[in-house]
Amino acid sequence: MSVPFRIGVLQLSMEPLEETVRMAKACDAAGFDAFWLAEAYPWWRKHSMEARSSTAIAAILARETRRIAVGWGIISPYTRHPVQIAMEARVIQEAAGESRFLLGLGASKIFMKEIGEGEKGKEVGPAVVMRESIEIVKAMLSGTAVEYQGKAFSAFAPALKDDAHVPRWMPPLYIGATGPVLQKMAGSIADGLLTASITTPGFVRYSRQNMEEGARKAGRDVGALDLGSVIVGSIAKDARRGREGAREMAAMYLANKVQNIRGSADEILKNAGLAPEEIAPIAEAMEKGGRRAAAQAVSDDILQKVCPIAGTPDECIAAIEQYRAAGCTHILLELWGEDREQQARLFGDAVLPHFVGMAAKR
Repeated sequence: MSVPFRIGVLQLSMEPLEETVRMAKACDAAGFDAFWLAEAYPWWRKHSMEARSSTAIAAILARETRRIAVGWGIISPYTRHPVQIAMEARVIQEAAGESRFLLGLGASKIFMKEIGEGEKGKEVGPAVVMRESIEIVKAMLSGTAVEYQGKAFSAFAPALKDDAHVPRWMPPLYIGATGPVLQKMAGSIADGLLTASITTPGFVRYSRQNMEEGARKAGRDVGALDLGSVIVGSIAKDARRGREGAREMAAMYLANKVQNIRGSADEILKNAGLAPEEIAPIAEAMEKGGRRAAAQAVSDDILQKVCPIAGTPDECIAAIEQYRAAGCTHILLELWGEDREQQARLFGDAVLPHFVGMAAKR
């Protein structure tokens, strides 16, 4: 079994609601397969942006769009009890309808660092928190009686009555992970894996190997698993202009995200061919002058190492082909730069038709 090759857009939940709604509608009209929301965190206040609840926004987007799937990419069980996650998932199920909701969970080390790991983070490791969260969420959404006593969480709920008005289908469940333990877990118990931004084709190959290893040990069909990768991107008819938006987004991630997930980030940097000393000036520029100053510190060489999906439509098609050949089955394109709604339309007109009806090939 092969999963279809899909191209979606991911956006952080740090922008005004109306802007996010407009972008989701533009992506829906352009023909993208999914619109993912990554939950932002209070760090962004340093740069005049406010973190917002991605689950609340997702429910609104599900009602404001018609065809496109809406995904949590990701939310963290360190910020919500798994029973609460299941309750919020019910809302999205009802708002979006079957086949239009993708449920992504991840430990989110940056969020843990920003708010303090919380009492569960001090008692047990992320792998235990993630496994128990997934088991509870699945049990709650199945409608069966729940009597769960784990190392991190407890959960108790009676079974759903047959006449209860509630969705009975299970949404596809993804684990967001950069390290091998959680990537293998995604293969063993989830429907797919989501990798972090600054993913390169090399990191896709590394991640797929881990995910498939976990699947084989669990006796699962590796071909049925989806590998989604968050990739920096921007597009324009002019090549230079098309790459500038990607430069700014790459700067933001290199300045904060990679710096804050040390250990797990080592493999990301290795596959990108990036050395810590290359990133330090970008992080310093971000702290002193914000994202535009950081973008100026990203050289053409560094941008090339990040492997963005950026430039002209033909250049974007070629970059997507590289990711598909590496084993990515779901592009989560993080568009940045001028007029992102117009960028979405240009992708719809000149890039997405190239990949319509294409099955995953590895």
